[in-house]
Amino acid sequence: MNPEQTWENPPAVRRQQILGETRTVAIVGASANPSRASNFVATYLLASTGYEVYFVNPNATEILGRPVYRSLAELPVVPDLVDVFRRPADLAGVLDEVLALDPLPRTFWLQFGLFDADLARRAEAAGLEVVMDRCLKVEHARFAGGLHLAGFNTGVISSRRRG
Repeated sequence: MNPEQTWENPPAVRRQQILGETRTVAIVGASANPSRASNFVATYLLASTGYEVYFVNPNATEILGRPVYRSLAELPVVPDLVDVFRRPADLAGVLDEVLALDPLPRTFWLQFGLFDADLARRAEAAGLEVVMDRCLKVEHARFAGGLHLAGFNTGVISSRRRG
């Protein structure tokens, strides 16, 4: 068995609970570029949720009209959930930064394409709940009724012609 497959995300019901319990979100690797996934997710979270959203990026000062912090340690709060948009090589450093916070955030969330079983086990051993290779926006929309559990939009879409 591939060692990368020895770790599994929490089931959908637990992910829904995590999102329901979350009040504050820090987006690490947030971008001011509207074509970046982190910007799209940030826009959605600000417009469609009640979350307090904080942006972390040492190379930006403002995103979507909000201040950007150079590190998690500079945030005015400890977020409930840290949503990570960084390269795989940077993930261990981001986890180190998360583990240095006091108190600890509840959830360490890695976006689509980011999966590291050893990192997840390390985070869980420190007391964090971990979700990997999942989009926070997609999961929130799914559980808020905007997407079906299978991931597609449940709006009025049909191949039938009006007539």
